[in-house]
Amino acid sequence: MKMENESSKRGYLEKDFAFFYIKDNINLELEFHYHDFAKIIVFISGKVTYLIEGRSYRLKPWDLLLVSKNQLHKPIIDNSESYERIVIWINPSFLRQHNTINCNLETCFNLASEENLNLLRLNTSQLPYIKNILKELEESGNSHEFGSKLLSNALFLQLIIYINRKYLGIDKASIQEDLTYDEIISDIISYINRNITGDLSIENIASQFFLNKHYLMHKFKRQTGYTLHNYIHQKRLIKAKTLISEGNSTGEACLKSGFKDYSNFIRAFKKMYGAAPKAYMKHIMSFENSVKKEQNEPDLF
Repeated sequence: MKMENESSKRGYLEKDFAFFYIKDNINLELEFHYHDFAKIIVFISGKVTYLIEGRSYRLKPWDLLLVSKNQLHKPIIDNSESYERIVIWINPSFLRQHNTINCNLETCFNLASEENLNLLRLNTSQLPYIKNILKELEESGNSHEFGSKLLSNALFLQLIIYINRKYLGIDKASIQEDLTYDEIISDIISYINRNITGDLSIENIASQFFLNKHYLMHKFKRQTGYTLHNYIHQKRLIKAKTLISEGNSTGEACLKSGFKDYSNFIRAFKKMYGAAPKAYMKHIMSFENSVKKEQNEPDLF
């Protein structure tokens, strides 16, 4: 398999999807991060536990992780072994272009986010198919033969349809031993994401879940690595950025993402994204139909 050099791992993804094969061994503690596009991670080998929105997945060879747009995630990598994986970045607009009335290709990502279950573990009879299609997809992506781009698109669509079918019939029992999470914290995260525009004060959340607020803050930090305040703050800014990219005005984005004070919203947005919302919107428009990586974001992990 072709190894991608460092320069190909940064910058802008100005195409429908990108395929990377990576095998490395580095001593690096990664931070939680998110991105504007969907991502599939095919774990091949190593010792890796993946954290996604408060849930911990201990990976086995050829596990598939479906990381949806705006989901906070990070890997915990034991560097006693090399970490080998395939990473596929996916432009959501490419999936939508190929949707039909009864076939939404984003279904697997939507369900993974809604059900907070991002791991798809295939059985041994399914592995030859997935390995073969990934091999063909990589080969077509590296080819300059006639029709290679069309062939890559066809293979990718075949892959995403297969993943959707398998996710819709997922055997949740097969992954329970490698899935760890705190049920209360998982419920709180779901509550926050459902009520991003509402009252998400620590006092109100503690009341909703019948918890002491100090116990809640300590428990949330221990389970997620985020303080509760910072998690809510970042989720609201992520929501605001998404709204702006969809064409909402700055004022609409402020209100629809749960901020009560416009000035505070502007300051927070600029601090996180390096530009005020209006300037950021102009930047997005100049890169229409592209998928932008977050600054310094370790998306190939």
